[in-house]
This record gives sequence, structure tokens and C-alpha cells, in this order.
Amino acid sequence: LPTVTMYMYLLFYLYFIFNRLLYRAEESTCRHHGQPVLIGLYKKGDINLGGLFPIHFRVVKPDHSFSYKVESSKCEGFDFRAFRWVQTMIFAIEEINNNTELLPNVTLGYTISDTCSTYLNALGAAMTLVTGDEEAVSNSMCGKAPQVPVIIGEAGSTASMIIARTLGVFRIPMVSYFASCACLSNRKEFPSFFRTVPSDNFQARGLARLLKLFGWTWVGVIAGDDDYGKFGIQLFREEIKHSDICVAFSEIIPKVYSKNKIIQIVKTIKQSTAKVIVTFAIEGDIYSVLEEVIRQNITDKQWIATEAWITSALVSAKENFKSLGGTIGFAIRKAEIKGLKSFLCRIHPHADPADPFIVEFWETMFGCSLDFSVNETVASLSSKTRCTGLEDLNNIKSIYNDVSQLRATYNVYKAVYAIAQAVHDLLLCKSGNGPFENETCSDMTNLQPWQLTHYLSKVNCKSPVGEYIHFDENGDSSASYDIINWQMAADGSVKFVKVGQFDATEGSKNEFEIDEEKIVWSGGQSKYKFCIPQNQQVPKSVCTESCPPGTRRAVQKGQPVCCFDCLPCPGGEISNQTDAIECEKCPSNYWSHIQKTKCIPKEIEYLAYEETMGIILAVVAISGAGITAAVITVFFYYKDTPIVKANNSELSFLLLFSLILCFLCSLTFIGQPLTWSCMLRHTVFGISFVLCISCVLSKTVVVLMAFKAALPGSNVMRYFGPMQQRAGICFCTLVQVVICMLWLTLYPPFPSKNTQQSEKIILECNIGSVLGFASVLGYIGALACMCFVLAFLARKLPDNFNEAKFITFSMLIFCAVWITFIPAYVSSPGKYTVAVEIFAILSSSYGLLVCIFVPKCYIILLKPEKNTKKQMMSKG
Repeated sequence: LPTVTMYMYLLFYLYFIFNRLLYRAEESTCRHHGQPVLIGLYKKGDINLGGLFPIHFRVVKPDHSFSYKVESSKCEGFDFRAFRWVQTMIFAIEEINNNTELLPNVTLGYTISDTCSTYLNALGAAMTLVTGDEEAVSNSMCGKAPQVPVIIGEAGSTASMIIARTLGVFRIPMVSYFASCACLSNRKEFPSFFRTVPSDNFQARGLARLLKLFGWTWVGVIAGDDDYGKFGIQLFREEIKHSDICVAFSEIIPKVYSKNKIIQIVKTIKQSTAKVIVTFAIEGDIYSVLEEVIRQNITDKQWIATEAWITSALVSAKENFKSLGGTIGFAIRKAEIKGLKSFLCRIHPHADPADPFIVEFWETMFGCSLDFSVNETVASLSSKTRCTGLEDLNNIKSIYNDVSQLRATYNVYKAVYAIAQAVHDLLLCKSGNGPFENETCSDMTNLQPWQLTHYLSKVNCKSPVGEYIHFDENGDSSASYDIINWQMAADGSVKFVKVGQFDATEGSKNEFEIDEEKIVWSGGQSKYKFCIPQNQQVPKSVCTESCPPGTRRAVQKGQPVCCFDCLPCPGGEISNQTDAIECEKCPSNYWSHIQKTKCIPKEIEYLAYEETMGIILAVVAISGAGITAAVITVFFYYKDTPIVKANNSELSFLLLFSLILCFLCSLTFIGQPLTWSCMLRHTVFGISFVLCISCVLSKTVVVLMAFKAALPGSNVMRYFGPMQQRAGICFCTLVQVVICMLWLTLYPPFPSKNTQQSEKIILECNIGSVLGFASVLGYIGALACMCFVLAFLARKLPDNFNEAKFITFSMLIFCAVWITFIPAYVSSPGKYTVAVEIFAILSSSYGLLVCIFVPKCYIILLKPEKNTKKQMMSKG
């Protein structure tokens, strides 16, 4: 293997030596590889400026049969606007040459080429400008300074990138007048690129601002298949990324025309619910789409244009107004250039025979044929009339001589003056104080492009129009746009009306201004009263209508954030703005009103005497106390009758008195809870019921003991006499009193506001100590259970002692009421909790009253014949 490698190196060395000997005679010259692009316009000067302009907008497809070497592509489709740019560059150069102050001893020349709007021709033309169009030059000229030290151009962003990458290696500066792609601001990649047109970075920001201003959150996007379109849309998406704006669809216009693709794009536009279409495409690309939009008569879309076509005369033809009227977009700031109109109209085929474009321009402009046409055969066969030579550009209205919208034209003008100012600064350099190595200055006889690049980056001057010209660290000029709206003039033509401006210059006071009253919307809708249909509504373009106050947005699953459902705020929460993301909770003492847009004070709720439930319970309680008082009266009146005496009248009166207390204590539960009422209601309730149950218990015990005392030899009643009964009742009641005292002393009940439940503030009594409340109820329950058990045991005693049955029934009712009270109390909301407690008190009190005393009153009042000692002593 080493031997083979050695032989290969040897063969390569021999081939190199032979090649050097064979072509030694040709070492004295440098040759171009390939055929140079022909120069268009040329005028010699001390410093020649290069110019690249798309004078033609397409090339004739060459024959790729490979049977012969393909010649340079032929261009067709004369562009009057680009030719105006060419003449503006010449106008500016001549204006500078006639100015004795700017460049007094230096004359500027120009070398201008046609790029035919193709990348290949643009690069070829740029290389020709730099290297010259001679096929071979002497060896002494190889490596010298280029033919032109600076190039003005190109119009397209992609072509400018290709040229800038190629010439940037040699630091040959370019000053573009229309390449706005933000990618060209990359100084590492394009170190010698400058431009007088603002970067799309600012335009994308302005587009986002425009959409936000009019509330357009659902938009379609169309871009050209080039760097201008792709980078522009990328910047636009970044600007709207953190806003509520969403992209409904995104389409790319192919560079190679495809009817099927264009129809598919227009179908998407037509079917989309998005009413606003944002475009980032050059005039030639967008026209094919708009042409199909017009053919299909789509008139309900609002078009948003960039500077590439907002002032396009081709697109804004009056026959397109029905579909495109109201188009709004950003245009490069226009200016008025004095003397340009007359300069543009001065050219004539006889006056400028050296101009290679003048014949085609003249024939296309006037629709006639010159005698010395470049193609006599075509001229003779053509149906065009012969040009008389008397045609006058002043008498014809065209894009070429229309100086009312000098935007890109003004950028060309500024580019020439920026270069002239750089040369001016270069000439002012004094040796020993220069910016280059060893403080040297540039040599005008051998001006190097990189030296001019240095001075271009330092330019800061005022143009004849009055605008300051300077470049930032990225080679970009100041960003300022006019906001243009397409409106119909009185003569039916489309006019470009300035309705606002966007100035992104640092320190600008009015960055974004727009006069909505001046805008004509799509379909001719306007706030001004023209002779066109009126509609004061700004076009709506949303995926979902805004959520009104009182609701919040809920994003639909799998959809962009602009597509959402509007959900009503839950109770206690509000939203007082449109498109609220979240509902806000009301303060603890407030609740949302029915529309959920504001918080209102919560309704105060408690069981009041004025309401129906309070009145009913109060009447029932007072009625119970009244009935009990009536029973007391009856018993007192018939106290000497056997039935009253047999039932221990003292205990009966005490029991009836405690029942009155039980009925009346329920009234303390009605009304607004206060400190004293909260403390009183539970303690009076507890003590009253214990007193009542103690009396019933004592009566039960007396019944049992009386039965036992009836047995022969029993002397048990001496232990259950009146004194012992009173002592037992007092003891049982005293225990409850002690419990209540401890409860009130350690952790008493207190009034509180319950704000946790729905739309009301519930005023209630907080029991304070759960243990205290449980002890009170538990003690009552224990006595009741004991009484029930004893009464149950005595239920089968002889009929003359049948009070035990009535006590059993009363205790059964009492226990049933209070057992069902617990779950009802816990589950009842607000004031109904108190109502349940009152109901339990009244139910158990009525149970005792009815079961124990109603049978006796029945006998006393209705069956007096049974109220005898004989009847009481008889056996049932």
C-alpha cells in the first residue's frame, strides 16, 4: 500500500509539472470562466458605482438540448418601475457631480446591469461589475481593485443574499434599496451589506401591532417561496407568539407557477373562517394568487400587504378593486425628489442611442415600432404602427413617470447619496490621522472596497430631501413606514391613501399612529360618506366570538388558543372584562350577582320573627306554653279530685312548669344571634329539659315504688316520699346547672358569621365547646333513656297505675325526636339548622304534654264520673 500511494503522488507531481510547461505561455493573462453578463448602461467617472436592477421581470427559457453551448438568457417583460429606479440612480449621480460642495474634485460614474429578476443573472451581473466584461486581462491587472468598489442593489432579498455571500469575502460593499429580509442583518454572514430599506423585523412588529389594534385574532398567512417570504413569516409568527393571535392557515406560493397549487391556495382562503389574510410575498408571486381570487369573485377578505406590493400599480388596477378594495399595509416612507419628473421625461431614442434599453422602453411605452428596432423582422411583421419620434413622455400617464409614490425610488436616491457621503468623508482624511493601519488614508487611485465599507458604516448625513441617512451596526437604515389603504378615487382609479404611520426609530415619540376614520375596509366599507356602500364596522376575524363579562375562556382541546368555549363563572366568582382567562373570587362577605360581573354584599340570613317560618314556630311555642298554662289551671282548679291527687300533684305542677320553660326557651332560638341569646338559648334549653325529664323520672320511680309498696309487708315508700322526690329532682337539675356553668365559663357559645355557604352570610350561634354541647345533650339523653327503661318496665302494672304507659309513650316520642334530630341538624343549611332544633324542642315538649296530661284532662273535663276514688281503686 505505501508503494501504491508513493506512485500516485509521483504521477500527480509529473502531471503538475507538465501542465505548467504546457500553459506557460498563457501565464501572462487572467481569463474569465464562463461568459460575462453584458453591461447595460455605462458612464466613466473617477469612481464608478455599480447598479443592479430587475429591468425585465422574466427570462426566456433556454434550449437545454445540450447540442450546443447555451448563450446568455434573453430577458423579456419590461418593468417601467425598475427602469425608473435606473434613471433615479443616474439622476442622483449627475446631481452630485453638479454639486461643487459634496465631491468637488471627484466625478462619479456608473455601470448598470439588468438582473432579469433571476438569481443566476443577478450573480453573473454582479461578478461582471466587479471583474469587468473583458474576456482576458493582463497579468499585471490580476488582483487589482475591482472595476466598481461598491454596488447599489439588488432589489430581491434572496438575490442580495447570494451576491453578498459571494462579494462579502472580498469586503465589496452593497447598498440595497429593496431587499428587506431580516436575515440580511446578520453582520457575521454579510459583513459589507447595507440597505436604505427597513428590515422586515420592524415590519413584522408593525403587522402584529395592526392585528392587535383591530382585534384580528384569527388570520390566514400567505408567503412567497423565497427568503423574503419565509423569514418574514417567521418573524411575524415570533411577534404574535405571546399574544392572542392565531394562524388559521399558512400557504406558500411556489416560485414555479403551478395552476393547481394556486387554485388549492385560493380554495383554502375561500373556505377558511379567517377574514384577514396577511401576506409576505413579492409582487410577482402574490399577483398569481390575487388574480385567481379576483376570478373567483372572493370579496369578503381583508388583505394585509407588505411594502413589496402595497403600492403596486399592477395589482391595484381598478378592475381588481371589488376583491382587493380596502387593502391595508405598510409602505416605505415616500418623498418628493425635486427635478426627477423632468429628468425622467427627458429621455428619447434619438437623444440616447447608447442606452441599450431605450428602444424597448419606447416601443413598450407608446405601443409603436421604431425604424431601428433591434429586431427588424419582428418589427416588420408586427401590427404596431411606426413611432414618429414626436411622442412625448410628458403627455402620457404611466408607472414610469408617476412621481407621486416615490418609495423604493427614494431608497435608490438615498443609496447614491450615502455612497457619495462615504467618498466625501474618505477624501477628508488626512495622512497620519487616518482610520487604517499606521493611521493611513485611502488612495483614490487604488481605492479598495473594504476601505469604502469602513466609511459607509460611519455615514451620518442629510439627504437633499431633508431626511438623515445613517446605518446601524447591522447595516440597516432607520425604520419608518407609511400605513397605506386602497381607496377608490372619483375617476374610478385606485388611490393609495396614507391613514397612519409606523416609526420604529429609537426615541420616536409616536411609534404607531393610525386614523381609523380614514380607512376604507374590504368591500368599500368606510366611516367616511363616499359614494360607495357604507358600513362602519371593522371586519371581524376571530375563531370564536369574545367571551362577555361574567364568563371565562376555556380552550378547546386540540385547537389553537384563539378557539375556545365561553363558560359562565361559578357562584361566588366574577369576570368584569371581555375574554377573561380566569374568574376572580369575591371577598368573603360578597357574592356574585346573577350576571356574574360584579360582587355584591351577601344577604344576611338568620331565623327572624318577621318571616313566615319564624312566626309559625313562635306561635307554636307560645301556644304550647299557653296550653300548658291551661292544664295547670285545670289541675289547680281540680286539685282536690282523686285523679290529681293520685298523680302526685306537686310533681305534676313542677313538670308542667318545666314544660312551659321548654316551650318558651325555643323563642330564644329565633331572632338575630347575640352574645346573650347564644349563651341563654342552650343553657335554658338544657336546664329546662333536665328539670322536665327529672320530674318524669321521679313520677316513674314513684309509680314503680307505689306498686311495690302495695305488696304485703313492703315499707319502701318511706324512701320515696315528697322530700326525697324534691331532692332527686334538684340533684338531677343541679348536675346540668354545673355542666352549663362550666361550659359558659370555659368556652361559651358566641354569635358568628358563616361565610362559607353560597351567596348568604348565615348569622348563627357557634356552640363554642363541642364537648360542652355534647355533655348537655348527652345528660338529657341519659336521663330520658333511664326514664324510658323504667316506664317500659312499669307498662303492665294494673290500670289504676296506668300512668306508666303514658310516660312510656311520651319517652318513646321524646327519644325518637332527638335521635332523628342529629342527622337533620347536621344536614340542614343556614337558618334551617335552627328551625330543626326548635322543631325538636317543640315536638318533644308537645309529646310529653299530650301523652302525660291530655288523658287526665279528658277524664277531668269530659268524664268526671271516672274521677272518683272508687273508680281509681278499681281494677281494670
